[in-house]
Amino acid sequence: MSINVGIAFANTGRFGTPEHCEPFVTHAEAVGIESLWTVEHVAVPANYQSAYPYSKDGKMPGSEDAPIPDPLIWLATVAGMTKKIKLGTGILILPQRHPIYVAKEVATLDQMSGGRAMLGVGIGWMEEEFSALDIPFKKRVSRTEESISAIRALWQNGPCSFDGAHFQWPALESNPKPRQPGGVPIIIGGHVAAAARRAARFGDGFFPAAFNQELIDALNDECKALGRDPSEIDITTNAPRGFAEDEIKRLVDAGVNRFIIPPPGTDKDSVRTGLDKVAEIINGLG
Repeated sequence: MSINVGIAFANTGRFGTPEHCEPFVTHAEAVGIESLWTVEHVAVPANYQSAYPYSKDGKMPGSEDAPIPDPLIWLATVAGMTKKIKLGTGILILPQRHPIYVAKEVATLDQMSGGRAMLGVGIGWMEEEFSALDIPFKKRVSRTEESISAIRALWQNGPCSFDGAHFQWPALESNPKPRQPGGVPIIIGGHVAAAARRAARFGDGFFPAAFNQELIDALNDECKALGRDPSEIDITTNAPRGFAEDEIKRLVDAGVNRFIIPPPGTDKDSVRTGLDKVAEIINGLG
């Protein structure tokens, strides 16, 4: 059984420094890891009260002062260290950024990496961070969906004008365009049915961190309503514990295209050993 495996939280901890990043990403590529995925917070308000949705205690991994390098700058650096591994944001908090900048930066990353970029986006969850940026938290869904439409328009050939509820501009040129035909794949992150429906309407992929059949059903139902083939949407989710072969097969049968793991170590030696072990497990499947 051949599966795609990516590494999430790739830009965190020691991997935000060049001396640890380069041996990590080059060995990941060498053993067949398909993709690297970055996380982001432009700033972490001290003593935030918003609940991180992926942990029981409502706190995101790491301390508030843990470094989180900018995802696009980190990926651009990694593009120069590697040749074929895909480079994904997992996820970019899209409503916090202007779509003209995102379109330019991601298209540039795609050009400079030879067409390896993937734009994973989410609506965000930390209200205090939005407040610090003076961006309305309650409008993050509509800002996200409008931004996706704006970015896709900017990636088309020729001048682009846009007239939305949040963003407006007259005809302008945004170049370079992405290297990949049709633009950089946009993957919608989220853990609720609304995110699944958003993926059906706007996405090339869907990234629920934890697999949930109800989310896939919501995705499929929305695709049916839109007249869209759900097989067009790549599904990414966390790998089952130990890469249990029966669970891998069940998830592949349910439509999962990519499995995500955290970095398998924290320093050069443990990462190398961990990556070798992951590769051995993957190659032994099926």
